[in-house]
Amino acid sequence: MDGLMPAARLPASVQAPAAVVMVRPHRFHPNPETAADNAFQSGAPARADRLGSAEAERVARQARDEFDAAVHRLESAGITVHRFDDDGRHDTPDAVFPNNWFSTHAGGRVALYPMCSPSRRRERRADVVEWLKRHYRVSDVVDYSGHEPDGRFLEGTGAMVLDQVGRLAWVARSRRADPVLLERFCAQFGYEPVLFDTADAEGRPVYHTNVLMCIATDFVLIGAELIASPGQRAEVLRRLHDSGRDIILLSEGQIREFAGNALELSTREGGRRLALSARAAAALTPAQRQRIERSAPLLPLAVPTIERAGGSVRCMLAGIHLAPRPQA
Repeated sequence: MDGLMPAARLPASVQAPAAVVMVRPHRFHPNPETAADNAFQSGAPARADRLGSAEAERVARQARDEFDAAVHRLESAGITVHRFDDDGRHDTPDAVFPNNWFSTHAGGRVALYPMCSPSRRRERRADVVEWLKRHYRVSDVVDYSGHEPDGRFLEGTGAMVLDQVGRLAWVARSRRADPVLLERFCAQFGYEPVLFDTADAEGRPVYHTNVLMCIATDFVLIGAELIASPGQRAEVLRRLHDSGRDIILLSEGQIREFAGNALELSTREGGRRLALSARAAAALTPAQRQRIERSAPLLPLAVPTIERAGGSVRCMLAGIHLAPRPQA
């Protein structure tokens, strides 16, 4: 666990957090429980116990190495990383993706979310929440996980892409984004929900909104062609245009390379960087890169093993939007 006190500084943008929580994986493997509706997964049918101990350990070790290199690159770029370790005792192969089970919000609020997969419910950790309370100003923790027995799920900032400036919650409709819970979250946390339907080339809905779009301070990355209804697509693009951001359209092929799964972060020097995977960065065109880097230079992280689980860099980063407590 990271025992360092967070630096007492404000982010360069309310949209771009200056600190993140990351969880180092222990027994990482593509999760068969999540494969049914996650078209981005590869190798999911092979459970770790069916890989053979040597192969399972090789995959897990590669994931840990990728995680460690990603943390090093983020910290070298001036981003505060609070690292926690998954000890492997609870069979949580997706522990490396903490942004799904909790989110933090200005004003000292933390939300805990109901998860669709039983193994993912075990990722919620009281020690992480208590650590946040000690080092950041936390006034309220709202726990929605009690809705899991009723089959209602809302998988955090995977299911929702939050515009912290316009106070909008962009949500691609799926089994992991219950509309009733979404309305409740938005009413309690002060967002307006914007729901839309998606379909890939095979007609399947996109499982998480954050693989489809990224809201940054000055630009938006979005795979608009995956919004199923022309009317909804036009309305989404209109509202994004009204935000004043540069709208960078991504193709379905680029979305499949995780080009939409990115998070803008603030650095210690007061700048901004766009964290995304090396695979995602390679999928961008030179013109797209130029438009992004007008305000946020790319920070590519190589995580090819972790991406086999169906998530990428943005899924690994739980942004901290809380005020730090003064250091002793």
